[in-house]
Amino acid sequence: MAANVSIVLTSNVGEILYMSDNVIDTALEIIGLKAEKYAKARCPVGTVESTGIKGYRGGTLRNSITHTVQDGTLFVGTNVEYAPYVELGTGPYFEAPPSWEQFDAPKGKGVGHSYVRPRPYLKPAIADHLNEYEDVIKNELENA
Repeated sequence: MAANVSIVLTSNVGEILYMSDNVIDTALEIIGLKAEKYAKARCPVGTVESTGIKGYRGGTLRNSITHTVQDGTLFVGTNVEYAPYVELGTGPYFEAPPSWEQFDAPKGKGVGHSYVRPRPYLKPAIADHLNEYEDVIKNELENA
């Protein structure tokens, strides 16, 4: 008499992919929190002395820095209008990439009388901590 043997194979690919998406999103969220903290620590804050405005309280740019994770992508930034000028500088300190819209304006005819030196806070928050962020990803994958 022959014995009946049956083998059932079940694919867990969907579950593994779902789990890996969650691990990646968790790692990106941790990295986002760290990058946000580093950017805020480097972000310059206006003072009464720097602005010449009595009673001035700075911190709008710093307080606006945030992050979000969408579809496996981490975004760190701010929606403050003048943020690019602080990060990249103006005038001779900044050269716009060729893909940016170019404006023809005579030098020295702007609102202020001087140019703004770049004071990067976002790029260093990412670039200076890449090894730390790599460790976060490794740790999350190992503990999944």
